[in-house]
Amino acid sequence: MWAYESVFYQIYPLGMTGAPFENDGVLTHRILKVKDWIPHLKKLNIDAIYFSPLFESDTHGYNTRDYKLIDKRLGTNEDFKEVVEALHENGIKVVLDGVFNHVGRGFFGFKDVLEKRWDSTYKDWFHISFDGNSNYNDGLWYEGWEGNFDLVKLNLRNPAVTDYLIDAVRYWVDYFKIDGLRLDVAYMVDRDFLKRLRYETSQMKEDFFLVGETLHGEYNQIMNDEMCHSVTNYECYKGLYSSFNSYNMFEIVHSLLRQFGPEQWTLYKGKHMFSFLDNHDVSRIASILQNEKHLIPAYTLMFGMPGIPIIYYGSEWGVKGNKSDGDPSLRPAIEKPEWNELTDAIAAMAKAWKESKALHYGGFKSLQLTNRQCVFERETEDDRIMIAINADENEFRCNFDARAGRAHDLITGREVDFGGGLVLPPYTGYILKPF
Repeated sequence: MWAYESVFYQIYPLGMTGAPFENDGVLTHRILKVKDWIPHLKKLNIDAIYFSPLFESDTHGYNTRDYKLIDKRLGTNEDFKEVVEALHENGIKVVLDGVFNHVGRGFFGFKDVLEKRWDSTYKDWFHISFDGNSNYNDGLWYEGWEGNFDLVKLNLRNPAVTDYLIDAVRYWVDYFKIDGLRLDVAYMVDRDFLKRLRYETSQMKEDFFLVGETLHGEYNQIMNDEMCHSVTNYECYKGLYSSFNSYNMFEIVHSLLRQFGPEQWTLYKGKHMFSFLDNHDVSRIASILQNEKHLIPAYTLMFGMPGIPIIYYGSEWGVKGNKSDGDPSLRPAIEKPEWNELTDAIAAMAKAWKESKALHYGGFKSLQLTNRQCVFERETEDDRIMIAINADENEFRCNFDARAGRAHDLITGREVDFGGGLVLPPYTGYILKPF
């Protein structure tokens, strides 16, 4: 599967392009701006883009009105087709947000129910009771997503609904030539629908990729041969920043051993989950880390751990944003990309990751672990990588039991001697390839 060897980049198009929050219905060709970012993406060594919602919606994209129409605030279907073609020409694959659990109040089927009530053809597309009332005083009750009544839950046990959604995906594949889907709130989506989606998309396009949004629980329930190829690794997300903030590397290494370690009971050995430091739903990593000198080591840890690395637009040069200030603060308009020392380091990490079989497919073995340092190894038959992290302000000498020798740090290109004990400078992240 191509995704297992790809560095991903997430764009929230309505935010990045500066579209108004409320759908003003004014056709504006903002999505074409993505083409201007292609040189930046290539320099960053990106292989695939995951686009957050870009179909016609009420406000933020997740309250869909029409699954076959690019949001007017972003442009036309032809505009997005042009963007995908440009990305493909530059070797960058495209994954869209599949928002199949719920729709917006402006969705044509729900509007028909509000107008025609019992006589609506679409009344069984949702979970509706005509004996109740809603927060919008509709004179009927309906189920919203987790109590959010601007997100009308779809009835995915209704074949008419699933046929409609599969037909929309087929259109995306046939017209836009997309390469995969990220499934919104996949942990709540009907499992039979997930199975059908996996089968149908595999027939539409070879190696079509499905990654599901999951938060907690047993990920193998939806990450398996019948449903999603991958899921979002929220279990490790928290450890990736709090291990630095609390100076407790035991937290993240415990999670990684639980998920990918050498023991037989390891949960996800051989699986490929999305590794991330931030996204459109959580505070930016540059805001949540208490010490900005931990940024490069944190990204090193993310690229070094088992999984598929994904970078959120702007975070590669340190854009800030706090969840406490509201979601729009996490999804800012950015006129053009920037480049700094952090971006340089991340680009080098991405290049190293792309070229390493051990980072794609190797297991996870902890070599040394303290509160403020960790060293672990990723290895396949023909490739070996060591990741070394020092979160401390002081130099640290590692004394782990390893095959003695020298290595290149793939981030800086420097030669490192670890034969007599690896010396880690303050605030260091190394991706070491022995030679």
